[in-house]
Amino acid sequence: MNNIASASILSADFCNLGRDIARAEEAGCKYIHFDVMDGVFVPNISYGIPILKSVSKIVKGVLDVHLMIIDPIKYVKDFADNGADIITFHSESKSEIIETINAIHNCGKKAGLAIKPNTPVSEIEQYLDKIDMLLVMTVEPGFGGQGFIYETLDKISEAKKIIDSRGLSVPIQVDGGINEETAELVKKSGAEILVAGSYLFGNKDMKNAVEKLVK
Repeated sequence: MNNIASASILSADFCNLGRDIARAEEAGCKYIHFDVMDGVFVPNISYGIPILKSVSKIVKGVLDVHLMIIDPIKYVKDFADNGADIITFHSESKSEIIETINAIHNCGKKAGLAIKPNTPVSEIEQYLDKIDMLLVMTVEPGFGGQGFIYETLDKISEAKKIIDSRGLSVPIQVDGGINEETAELVKKSGAEILVAGSYLFGNKDMKNAVEKLVK
């Protein structure tokens, strides 16, 4: 699998969201990352179904939905019906993991499982053959623009070794503090899908920024 850039629209200009999404895709981002926060699972609130429905009409690539919410299984069908291609939820949420994975697959969507920086890989190892993507958070979820947590590199490497040793084709996504410097580190550790927000949308030459992420 070639490396993929996923543009987090949490850092986009919401007065010009369509423009910024088009800009990201034209720059080479194959995924558009859609962060959903409920103010309970994380201490911030972002956006939900109405915005997703609108965004889905213009996104040409993959709509990569990241649910940072307390009980994601309740909302799987709503997100699936309104344009999500990948639905990623947190292992630390209240929803039962296998049931939530099955609910996502039953909607015909890919299932991603996310872990916070302090959650060990051992807690989700048993689910690796059931999911389509593993998201390792490289910052604490809930806010954009945070600094990268370097200790998460060992977690990425550990997950990659387990995935390879079991002959699985589960890509590792990373989210948080990704820029030109940290992109090199996470790729060396085994990540293939790199989520970036402020690094991309704050860069006047986004195409060059994307190339530096995926090369």
